[in-house]
Parts: sequence; C-alpha cells; structure tokens
Amino acid sequence: MTVTGTDTTVVSAALAALATVRDPELDTPITALGFVASCKVTCEGRATVRLRLPTYFCAPNFAYLMVADAYDAVTAVPGVTSAEVILEDHFASDQINAGVAAQAGFVKSFDGEAVAELGGLRAQFLRKAVMAGTDQVCRPLLGAGVTPEELRVLTLGAVPASPELARLRERRAELGLPAGDDAPLLIDPATGDRIAAAAVPLHLRKARVTRAGIEAYTSICSGMFKVRYPDGWTPLSQTSQTP
Repeated sequence: MTVTGTDTTVVSAALAALATVRDPELDTPITALGFVASCKVTCEGRATVRLRLPTYFCAPNFAYLMVADAYDAVTAVPGVTSAEVILEDHFASDQINAGVAAQAGFVKSFDGEAVAELGGLRAQFLRKAVMAGTDQVCRPLLGAGVTPEELRVLTLGAVPASPELARLRERRAELGLPAGDDAPLLIDPATGDRIAAAAVPLHLRKARVTRAGIEAYTSICSGMFKVRYPDGWTPLSQTSQTP
C-alpha cells in the first residue's frame, strides 16, 4: 500500500480511520485484507484513497458499502478537508465511485437496478458476525469444561476478558443488542432474547458453522486477492509513511 502525505499526523489518522472499515461479509478491516491500495493526503488536507478487491465481479452492494464507509471514515478525520475514494478494477466502479462522491445512496447510484438501500444487508452480516463471535467466545469455555447449560446462564460480565469478547460486544452494540455486563452471553442475534435451554445446542452449532463459513470465505478471498495482485498485497501493519 502506498502511504503519502505532508502531515504525518493526518495521514496516520486517515489510516486509523480506514482500519475501522470492514468487509461486511468477512467482518475484517479492509486494511488487514490489503484492500487499501493507497492513501494520500495533500498539504491542503485533500485525501485520496484507492481501493481494490479480490475479483472484478465482487458483489456491487458489498463494494458500495466499503467505498461509502471508507469515504465517511476519512472525511471525519480532523485535518481532512475533502476526500475522494476510488474503487479500481471493478465492473461497477464508475457507478460506485460517482454515487459515493455524490452521496447519492445505493439505489440512485444503480438507478433501475437496485430496489433498496443497504441497511438491511449490513444488519444481516452483523448478525452473522455476532454468531461467529459467539463461537469464538464460547469454544474456549466449552473446552475448559463449561457446560452448554452453564453457558446459557452466563452474562457477558462473567466471561473472562479477551479480544474476542470485546469484539462480540462491539458487534452486538452496532446492532442495538444488549452488550453490557448484565447481558446474556447467548442471545438471538435478531431479537436480543436469551436463548431457551432446549435451543442451546442448536444455537451453538449454528454459531460454529457461521464462524467456519466466514473463516473459509476469508481464506478464499485472500487467496484470490493475492493471485490478482501478487506484488501489491500489503496489510496496514507492513506499511510505512513517506513525507
């Protein structure tokens, strides 16, 4: 990834903002996936971000979410006066780039093709992230001898602190689901209700399958991305700033 700017503080803040943007299906920051090809900020505060995806035919709704989220994240950075986010090498890049720049929304950007905005899709993937996060938190507990019934009565505050628990809390909060210490560990990601005792085994299996699916697809997408850009895959952790 190319990182340039005359004010390294603003550049660093722009990169940190981009690290909050996730691939909605993979629930992974676009910076960690290598999707940010470059991030540049001029001395006047004009930011230009270039994104690229694993294939030419990545779903346009997923792509639109990432471009729009990147735009919102970078424009909110103090010191950035304007931002342009450019999706490259994608069959719908013209519509997506123009639509995000105009803040037109997904339906207007794909006039005659799209019938709804993307809030429902975002929530659907967040619910999957909650299920996958539930497995990440519960599996070590089960391995330590905690029974499914004991999991059912646990609250988030009773679970040992971990990055996985913090991530689960964040995803639940994004959906407006209970995320405080007194919230049940096992909840329905659609309603926020505690899982009934009889439903716990099925809920845990669904959580495990959801996590496995996300991890498998992340591996596939990462592999395709590295094949498509063999010399350009550089996660954020490996970048350096150039004044």
